[in-house]
Amino acid sequence: MEEIIKVQGVRTVFGDKVVHDGLNLSINKGEIYGLLGPSGCGKTTLLRQIVMLEEFQGGTIEILGNDLNHISVDDAQFLRQKWGVLFQFGALFSSLTIGENIALALKEYTDLEDTMIQEIIKFKISIVGLQLSDIDLYPSQISGGMKKKAALARALALDPKLLFLDEPTSGLDPISARDFDSLILNLRELLGLTIVMVSHDLKSIYDTLDRFAVIDNKKIIYEGSFDHIDSVQSPFIDRFFKKGI
Repeated sequence: MEEIIKVQGVRTVFGDKVVHDGLNLSINKGEIYGLLGPSGCGKTTLLRQIVMLEEFQGGTIEILGNDLNHISVDDAQFLRQKWGVLFQFGALFSSLTIGENIALALKEYTDLEDTMIQEIIKFKISIVGLQLSDIDLYPSQISGGMKKKAALARALALDPKLLFLDEPTSGLDPISARDFDSLILNLRELLGLTIVMVSHDLKSIYDTLDRFAVIDNKKIIYEGSFDHIDSVQSPFIDRFFKKGI
């Protein structure tokens, strides 16, 4: 398997609080990989560090062959165009329509004409399961599930190789959550994506993940598939996977 993300010895400190103390994991091309663990363990922090939104105080993170400790400003800007991010609450711009939200990156990073941008918007809208009539709606006019899909369409605007999802089913009803899980699986196959996902949704975790890392007490206490999770002695793993807290 081709490793496209490698985290080695990552240490994270906020003030006098150590959040991560030597994290190690690797993510392979084409897989759906989960970052799991109890609330406050630093899952979202690690995801934000991988996408260069937060700094880490020790160790290395390599993504698509780039060492984030030694990356230039120009290379970092280019690298950011290789991935899309779906934030937990969508983070859509409320003053822009759905179509205008999706168009932002296309206008910022490409020289495409407006007619081509509009065609791309229509395609992205369609592959996430929204209607073309939704393009002119504002975020305040659509449901929570539609906001997630619109934010996902925006994350896919530049045809990324990587997709990062922070609690993608949070706030959705069970039917919408399972619909979103199916969408993620279909997009992986359709677009050849590698997907990294933070989640507490046990059903989503079982249905979508190929492998995952469990962070607890500042360390990664397990990395792998579901095949060997029962062999790990951990109060969190016992409660989460066996009792479904």
